Amino acid sequence: MAEAKTQVTDRDPADFISAVEPERKREEAQVLDDLFRKVTGEKPQMWGPAIIGYGAYRTTYASGRDVHWMRSGFSPRKAKHSLYLMGGYCDELAGERRDELLAQLGKYKTGKSCLYINRLADVDMDVLEQLLRNDWEAMARNYPE
Repeated sequence: MAEAKTQVTDRDPADFISAVEPERKREEAQVLDDLFRKVTGEKPQMWGPAIIGYGAYRTTYASGRDVHWMRSGFSPRKAKHSLYLMGGYCDELAGERRDELLAQLGKYKTGKSCLYINRLADVDMDVLEQLLRNDWEAMARNYPE
């Protein structure tokens, strides 16, 4: 089976954040890094050239493909911050709680396992912290170390 394209690298996440443009996006990336560290208790690692991940897990899909991926993370993309939150999709209880929290979050968009936020000022940071915590706990339940 082929490995995932996005792998852990040895690039320092702090160096990556310090190079994010524009300045507002860089400042918000630092706020997100601080929040993810607080919630996860993990030291970040770069996954590929532009994703900052916290923790990791392995799983095998029904197809037999073995996957090594971050438990949670984000990327300060040019247009929007992409937050990778898989827990709400692999845990029914976390999914229900996630929906309740999203209703309180503010302005955002979602993808399959991503939460897209243009500006942190558009969301309630306390609710965002609860979302991250809900997701992190679901990943720990479903993929214990």
